[in-house]
Amino acid sequence: MTLLIIGLVLFIATHLLRPVAPGLRNAGIAALGKPGWMALHGIVSLASLALIVYGFIDARENGGEMLYFPPAFMAHITLTLMAIAAICLVAGFLPPGHIRTKLKFPILVAIKIWALAHLLANGESYSVLLFVTILAWAVILRITLKKRIAAGETKLPVFVSAKYDVIAVVVGLALYAVIVLKLHEWLIGVAPLP
Repeated sequence: MTLLIIGLVLFIATHLLRPVAPGLRNAGIAALGKPGWMALHGIVSLASLALIVYGFIDARENGGEMLYFPPAFMAHITLTLMAIAAICLVAGFLPPGHIRTKLKFPILVAIKIWALAHLLANGESYSVLLFVTILAWAVILRITLKKRIAAGETKLPVFVSAKYDVIAVVVGLALYAVIVLKLHEWLIGVAPLP
């Protein structure tokens, strides 16, 4: 699980740099320029994701200790939660409808639901490590965003139209269907449906 841990540490470090150490980020931008900093950040982010994916696959192939054994019905709860997460994810990329306006940061909500849902269905040590870490990161990021909103550094989305809610639901459920019926098994090697 070493590669998975290294990937997660690198991911957290790069994705919490702005809220936790803004001075370090500003110094990096001053030294490299904004495009240079963004390029470096992007490369490190991709490297962290590659390490997480490879480390997860390696940990799964080498077996992991079972920390808990989820009951079978948790799979149904996970599937339901993932439908909600898919809708939230799509809503985050659209102009603000009610969903985006109410949730403020629907992509973060989708990530938190994704992590929690997978914790309900997976008890292997490597799965728990991955999903707890990502859930904790999303919670910390949301707290820092709340502080940035209060300080006026970040603006909240302003409602545009309810049609974007309809689009979010339709496209979100279509994305969910593709993931559940094919993509999850193709990418992860595990079929969500029995």
